[in-house]
This record gives sequence, structure tokens and C-alpha cells, in this order.
Amino acid sequence: MSFGRSFRRSGAVFALFVLLQFPASLSAAPWKFGVMGDTQWTCADPSGKNPGTVPVSIIEQVNRQFIDAGVKFVIQVGDLSDDGKESSEEVRVAAARPLIDAGIGFFAFRGNHEAQKKNENGYGAAGFRQRYPQTRDGGFVTQQGMRFTIGSNFSSPVKVSRDLDGLSYSFDCGEGEERARFVIIDNWPLPGRVVANSTHYPSGYTIADQQPWIGERLDRRKRRTPHAFVLSHQPLIGAGHQDTLFSGYANEHPEWQNAFFASLQNNDVKYFICGHDHIHQRSLLASPDGKSKVEQLIAQSVSTKFYTPKVLDDDKWFGQKTRELSVSQEHQAVGYYIFTIDGPTVTVDYYADDHGHWQSDANYPQGAGRTDTGVTPQLRFVKKERWSYSLNGKQFLVPQGASYTVVKDQFKGNEARILEGFNASTSRDASLDTADGKGRPLSKVVNTGWIVVEPSKRGGSDPASDVFLLSGVGELGGDHTDTFVLSMNYDPQQVRPETIASGGFGLVTRDAAGRWVNAVDANAGGTATFIDGPWKRGYALGSHGIDRKHHRVWAVLNHDGAFAVARFF
Repeated sequence: MSFGRSFRRSGAVFALFVLLQFPASLSAAPWKFGVMGDTQWTCADPSGKNPGTVPVSIIEQVNRQFIDAGVKFVIQVGDLSDDGKESSEEVRVAAARPLIDAGIGFFAFRGNHEAQKKNENGYGAAGFRQRYPQTRDGGFVTQQGMRFTIGSNFSSPVKVSRDLDGLSYSFDCGEGEERARFVIIDNWPLPGRVVANSTHYPSGYTIADQQPWIGERLDRRKRRTPHAFVLSHQPLIGAGHQDTLFSGYANEHPEWQNAFFASLQNNDVKYFICGHDHIHQRSLLASPDGKSKVEQLIAQSVSTKFYTPKVLDDDKWFGQKTRELSVSQEHQAVGYYIFTIDGPTVTVDYYADDHGHWQSDANYPQGAGRTDTGVTPQLRFVKKERWSYSLNGKQFLVPQGASYTVVKDQFKGNEARILEGFNASTSRDASLDTADGKGRPLSKVVNTGWIVVEPSKRGGSDPASDVFLLSGVGELGGDHTDTFVLSMNYDPQQVRPETIASGGFGLVTRDAAGRWVNAVDANAGGTATFIDGPWKRGYALGSHGIDRKHHRVWAVLNHDGAFAVARFF
């Protein structure tokens, strides 16, 4: 979901690491990591900038974005080159050098293109371990010889096989409430371990083989990290490719799938991150038994290859697409992701080039036979979408045409709820079917959360409530959200009567300077209109007021973000 102009006007309202200048309970310091998709060069290279089937001319531009954003490390989700040759993999290592020299870690794992050459390089396993020793200890060395370490508590499923050391791996990063565990799964062939599958991609040590290690690393009772993320190259259910992480098509090994999905849901893993499909696709996926679910992010392309989703009624989906609810999709673009961990909240920003509609392979970027065919243009990255979760919040599914009034949350005496509004989107993805070719309606996943305002910080111009976080009411590429009415309660003991009577008290958000401002000031359009009384149906965008009898404030908005009850100026 993207929040477009409403965020530009309010100075990135939901950027919690900037906005929330009061301490959160037990919070350390917010931090960021980056995710990038498959990096493959698949066409002629007249500029000579992309040796070894590695899109260096694209990677360099994405690297700069990560460096400017100040991420702690970057994870790439496999397929590091197109041909998987040892010489090409060396080029990819070199292309990550600007990150490391900037003090940013780089973690990777094998994709099918690394694991496709048995005779030449033993499925790329030995070469990968040699090139990426950081997957075992987090150690990096800059070209100037400076050493630094990213992460701790590294682990691999060596009890399954020593051959998996540094291929499947896990590590922790961050402190306090911002500490997170990363579990990375490699199920590709290894010398002496090749398992034939129904698809043309064989396996090595399967999910079933590695599930005890996965479950142990995710166990929230023992891991001592509030957050956890799981990554692999193959999707759980793809958009274009029909092979899965479960050694076959999406209907195969349901018992493996049920166990894996349960290990994520039961341990508060909110996001499964993967690649393989060269498309931005967010989905809610259910396990075959319907008892567990997870949000899957398929990472956008960082390649000259762009896939279009296969039709939904293709035989080789085996009817399993009914387990997938599409939330957001964009194809034929170059993009990347920045995750921000701030206390109990994780916010994801998806950036992509503002041109898009790139053509694939020999037609890259804008068609064959042009003077610029095979030459990467200067990419201008813009924020396309932002979404989040909070461990102390809730999640609500709002299909098209449904009401947002299901969104309500309570936290330590605070209450926030949406009083009116509905999902007016008519957007569909490009996952068509042969019957009508319309694509799937995109549902909205609305998430809530809270940031604690210490009692000593309440009073004066500080909030008379904790801060309420709301995301998911907008959609990808939009410049505002649907119109809705948000209401929050306040503690009258924390507010002077003259403050309430001043006309400058109500629902607020932070502006770019860090000041609490009237929440309607961040709307796209509408007129700020104060009403001394409860909300009534029919009030226009920009209306806001106070229900003194019930100690509630309300506002008619078309943006989401971070909200509180306070004085504004």
C-alpha cells in the first residue's frame, strides 16, 4: 500500500524513527536493513558495464540508494548471476564492494542459477562458501583493511549435514526491542545430494530435512529476539514460477507445508521474503490445512528479466491459488526494499523506478533495434508503497467494497477505531485467468500498533495518549488513501480544561519538523473545519472535533500514519 502525496506533504508521517522523539518502553535505537531481488543480466551488453551476466549497471544504482538510506546490511534473495559460472559469481561479489566499503554488510544465498552447474562448479556450493564467509560469522573487510562485524549468534543446520554450513544460516541483529532474527533457507542440490522433483528444479536437503533447525531457530520462547524474518529463493506459492520451496508444485508435500507455515505463525514471523519471480508481489498465504498464514513478499527485479504472472487457472497451479490473497503487485520495474525496525514496529518501504514498463531480456530496456537496447538508463527511484506491522497491534483484512469499521484496537487504556469509510479500490493485479482475464481484486491488509508515551511526557504540548499506528488504508502508487473517520480517546486528567477549550486540541500527527500538527493538515485536499461535538455521518474531508462527553477526538482523513491526542499549532 502506498501513501503518496499525503506522506510527501506531511514529511513522511509514518517514519517512526524520525517522528517519535519521545522514548518507547524498552526501546533501543531503530535501524534499517535492505532487501534486493535477483540480479541477472540476460541480454547483449554494448556498454560493456555488465560482465559475467551480472547487471552491474543496475546494482550500482541500487547500492547507492542503500548507502544513502543508511541501512545496516543488505540481503539479496538469490540468483546472483544469470549463468551461475564461477567467474560471474566473482563479478557479483565485486559489485557488492561499495556496500562493504561503506560499512554495510552484504548477505546472500544461492538461487537456482547458482545451483544449475554440477559438472562445472558442484552446484556452486563450495564457491559460495568461499566468497561469502560472512554467512558463518558476519565478518567483513573493507578495501582499506578495516574489519567490522554485522550480526551475532550465527547458526547453520550442521546436524542435518555439514554440507549446509553457511548455505542455510541464521543470525541476529539489533538490540532490545529492535533485535531480530533472520533465518535463511537453502534447499538446492549439493554434490552427493540431489533429490529429483516433479518440477525441473531438483532439491538437496529439503524443508522437511531442515524443519527441526528452522523450528528451533524461530522458537520465540528461546530466541530472545522480538522480531524474526524467514527468507529463501523460491516462493511458497509463486506468481510466475510454479515450483515452490517444498520440492515440487504447490499441491505437493502438504504435511511439510503445514509444519512450516505453523512454525512461522506460532512464532510471530510476519514476513516470508523470497525472489525467483522478478516481480513485486505481496500476498497473504494460507497453509494447505487452513490453520496458519503468513504474508509473503516476492522481491522486485534487479535484472534485465521481468516476468508476467501466469494465468490463475493454469493446470500446474493445481488449484492452490485459492490459498493466496493478493495484496499488491507491480511487474516490469526495477525495485528494492528498506525495512525499518523501531521497537515493536517493522515498516517496509518499497521503492521502484518511476518509468517502469521495461521490456525483458533481448528487448531490454525499451525494445529491440534501438540505439539504447541493452543499455541501462539512469533510474529514478520513488517510494511506491509502505506497509508495516506491530507486535503490540492487530491486523484486519478489508476486501474491496468492505467497511474499515472493523479496525479497532485497545492498548493500556487507549482506544482507537475507524468510525466510517470503506475500501473503494477497484485495482486488480495482472494475475489473469483464461475465463475473463480481469485479474484478482487487491485486498487491503490494515495493521495497527502503538508506541508508548511515558506518563512524564504527557501534559503541555505532549500527547494525552499513546501513539496509534495505522497502515494499509492506501494502495500501491496512490497519492492518498480512502477517506475514513478516525477516533481516539484521551485521559481528561492529562489535559487542562483550557487546553481543550483552546480549539487547538485534538487528533494530531507529526510534521517534518517533529511538531504535533492537526491530523487533517496532512490530508490531500479538504478544508480543516473544527466541530465542537461528536462526529456525525456526512461531515466532509478535513472536519475534526472533540466529543467532550465521551473524551474522544475524531477527524475525517485520507492518509494513515502515526496519530495521537495532543495540542497542535
